[in-house]
Amino acid sequence: MTRMDRYIMGKFLGTFGFMLGAFCLVVVVFDLMEHIGRLMDHNAPLADTALYYLNVCFHFASLLSGFIVFLTIIWFTSRMAQNSEIIAMLAGGMPFKRLFRPYFLASGGLMLVALALSHEVVPRANEQKLAFEESFVNTSVHVKDRNLYREVAPGTIVYFRSVNYGRGTGYKLQMEQWEGQELRQRILAAKATFLPKDSTWRLVNASIRDFPPSGGQKHRFTSRLDTALAMRVDDFAERNEVVATMPTALLRKHVEEVGQRGADTANLELTLFGRTANAAAILVMTLIGVSIAARRMRGGMGFHLFAAVLIGFTYVFSSKVIAVWAASAAVPLWFPLEASAIRWVAAWLPNLLFALLGGWLYWRAPK
Repeated sequence: MTRMDRYIMGKFLGTFGFMLGAFCLVVVVFDLMEHIGRLMDHNAPLADTALYYLNVCFHFASLLSGFIVFLTIIWFTSRMAQNSEIIAMLAGGMPFKRLFRPYFLASGGLMLVALALSHEVVPRANEQKLAFEESFVNTSVHVKDRNLYREVAPGTIVYFRSVNYGRGTGYKLQMEQWEGQELRQRILAAKATFLPKDSTWRLVNASIRDFPPSGGQKHRFTSRLDTALAMRVDDFAERNEVVATMPTALLRKHVEEVGQRGADTANLELTLFGRTANAAAILVMTLIGVSIAARRMRGGMGFHLFAAVLIGFTYVFSSKVIAVWAASAAVPLWFPLEASAIRWVAAWLPNLLFALLGGWLYWRAPK
């Protein structure tokens, strides 16, 4: 490692630390302004509040690491270019591709840190963050999904038109018991509420129809029925906040369990694959950032900063669009890839597209 490498890496890591601290400070100030009334009303302890905002910083540092690295590179490399430092390096006979070595050494180290954060550290920080919010911020829980089908046990199919997670209640229940290809029982109810104290479900206005093997059917109606059912509210309503508290090994196991229940695992798989893809975006943004900012321009850093904001928001927007499409798109039976493979591609597709953009910018950059 030469003196030039240490010089660039020092500027890289120093500027990154400053920008990361500035972003965290802004996030903490805005969040505190929004929730300070509730924190005071619930007498939130000062130590717990400080730990909560430390966990908030971990969360946003992992979420915005690629974008912050991109702004960091644009900022200090543009200043080096405007001060003719880049020109002096190239004029001294250094190949343009050699300039990338200290950048990729530093960004590679940051990527390893981001991987450790996203897979292990941040989920545990989110667990403490969620517990604090439930205790002192009272974040409300909403489940937007409707028409929910689950196989809660072998041969037991349950349908709810909608679910209120906070009340532990599902509406318009339909439950069917099957033995092979034979339907043995069908229960219809206006609503079903889980009673944690007794670990039972209370069915309201339940219509029960039995189909014995001997043939025929038996029907009965009851206005209220307390019964033990092999299901939980969590089988139908998965909070994104809870998923974010799972380390990667636990999340992989959770994806398998949800898939076995017949539930949709699209968002879970996108979260799982995105943890690695988001960290890898640091290398992609490094390639783009150096290729743009190493060029000295008459307008100074203004154009470089504008390009950084534009490309950064385009990356975030394209990632969200692709994720929404991958989560909702139906996979035809004839398609050669499985649904999980499509979601893996969707998680990595923004990196691939912007890596191609970075390659084009590198090819066009003055050397």
